[in-house]
Amino acid sequence: MNEKKWFALYTRARWEKKVSEILTRKKFENYCPINKVVRQWSDRKRVVHEPLFTSYVFVRASDFDIAVLKQVQGVINFVYWLGKPAVVRNSEIESIREFLAGHVNIRLEKTPINMKDKVRILSGPLMELEGEVLSVKSRTVKVALPSLGYLMFAEVESENIKVISRSIPAPVNMSYPLYAIR
Repeated sequence: MNEKKWFALYTRARWEKKVSEILTRKKFENYCPINKVVRQWSDRKRVVHEPLFTSYVFVRASDFDIAVLKQVQGVINFVYWLGKPAVVRNSEIESIREFLAGHVNIRLEKTPINMKDKVRILSGPLMELEGEVLSVKSRTVKVALPSLGYLMFAEVESENIKVISRSIPAPVNMSYPLYAIR
């Protein structure tokens, strides 16, 4: 049996939603994460819906589907890791869904991930997820998506975070830590 896995497709610029629609019509399970962003014009504010990951759409498919998916209009290629299409864990897709359901105006930062203190989120859309501290700043959560190499940002109250174990002594003023969840 050739099981279905999540893959990341690299698309033409501004084709994320179109590729998602085409994949849906071709009966491929796919996910184009949409971010709600507040835009300010001179006379008004408006919430716009735009793809969270520029030029990326996730598709759940088997290895047999790879050749067909490369031929979909708007798809440039798969995202590769070590010479093979990169597999995105189900838990990461679910984390993205939960994060988007609970937050707006999400920003992405491409970054390598450094591991330090282990933490657990106590409430909110990421409740019970465990992760590791990246740095200590303001009131921001960083959610690590290791197979994509991205972090998602959103505000979280420090009382909703519990330190499980420390790798180094905590700084004296640790009022609002910045975390990565995995």
